Amino acid sequence: MARLRDITPRGLYARSLLLILAPVLLILSLMTWYYYSSHIAEVNRKLGQGIGRDAALIRSACLDPDYGPTDYARIQYVLETEFHCDLKPNAVPRSLLKADFPYSHILRGELVNRLGTGMYIGQAPDNTKLHIRFEVNDKIGEIVVDRKRALVINSHFFMVWVIFFSLLMVALAIGFLNQQVRSIIRLSEAARAFGRGRDLDGFRPSGATEVRDAARAIIDMKNRLTAFAEQRTAMLAGVSHDLRTPLTRLKLTLALMPETDDLKAAKRDLDDMAMMLDEYLAFARGEEGDETTDFDIVSLAHEIAAGFGRNVPVIGPDNLVIRGRPLALKRAISNLVSNALKYATSAQITVLDGPHWVEIVVDDDGPGILPERHEEAFRPFSRLDEARTQNAAGSGLGLTLARDTARLHGGDVRLAQSPLGGLRAILRLPH
Repeated sequence: MARLRDITPRGLYARSLLLILAPVLLILSLMTWYYYSSHIAEVNRKLGQGIGRDAALIRSACLDPDYGPTDYARIQYVLETEFHCDLKPNAVPRSLLKADFPYSHILRGELVNRLGTGMYIGQAPDNTKLHIRFEVNDKIGEIVVDRKRALVINSHFFMVWVIFFSLLMVALAIGFLNQQVRSIIRLSEAARAFGRGRDLDGFRPSGATEVRDAARAIIDMKNRLTAFAEQRTAMLAGVSHDLRTPLTRLKLTLALMPETDDLKAAKRDLDDMAMMLDEYLAFARGEEGDETTDFDIVSLAHEIAAGFGRNVPVIGPDNLVIRGRPLALKRAISNLVSNALKYATSAQITVLDGPHWVEIVVDDDGPGILPERHEEAFRPFSRLDEARTQNAAGSGLGLTLARDTARLHGGDVRLAQSPLGGLRAILRLPH
């Protein structure tokens, strides 16, 4: 079933413009139709009736043998109409008279009612006079009247002014609409920039009161989220740092104790705790002082691959500049590559440049993860299939922190089946 929104524009500007233009065009169309089909036609009909009465009076005078030149002159003076009871030798030839002109059918109909069908009406070549000819005593009589006496000839001036002022009003409305929509578009750009972890230069609340209120609310939300993230990062760094001291004492105490199976298990637990704290601190250090800037993501991928000391090929363009936080993205991509190398013998990085997105794809040839457990892999501290976690150290925070970083940039991380047979991790970032 067709709905109104399926045939109307989707954008706010287009919809607002439609709301302005549709009523104006409808009113203009109805006004033009009524003005020309009813009002102007009725005025021309009344004028035609007056001309018909005068023409009937003149023809009666021409048929009356008692009327002489003096009477004809008096009728011409009273009616202000030039007429002759016989066609003058120098009269305009009928071939030069225009039989069809605007509203000629209305005037012709009124004259036929008064003079009968044996009359002819035509417009002079200069479009200023109307010639009405009729039979009188086997002669051709002629009445010449000003066209403006018989027809409304300047009605289009009214419509020209109406259209002019309508267009002026539409132009003013479009200018006002541009100002309001520009504020909304600017607000949308600012919200998108805030969602990607960066500020929009020169942004300040503008436009209508409601738009200003929305802009202030977004700025306030951004400030609160920034403060929350900074507080979280500071707390995480502080707690991680404070825990390292007692953890070191525990490791030293266990090192002095006799070696047993329980002691080995305790040492492994302490090693896992130390690794978690290291990841926490790395995350906190990456958040602090990492400003948004333009950098080459391909060079960063090569740098990450070289840091693992193993053959990790990088496939993609020679260079690709994006805007983001390089340290945070370096840590996120490193986590993805590290996860791949923990569970597989080989991995590769592919950088894809799309029209709106940049994708960093990490493939491995390991055992992979079942598709129904892909989302579960992003949970903190999650340890999934035994085949993938067997004899592999880790805190279970790598994917979580990678997705957190990607979403901070307005992107995301998702998992899929790799063509190499293992797991594919796709980090998508806005271009």
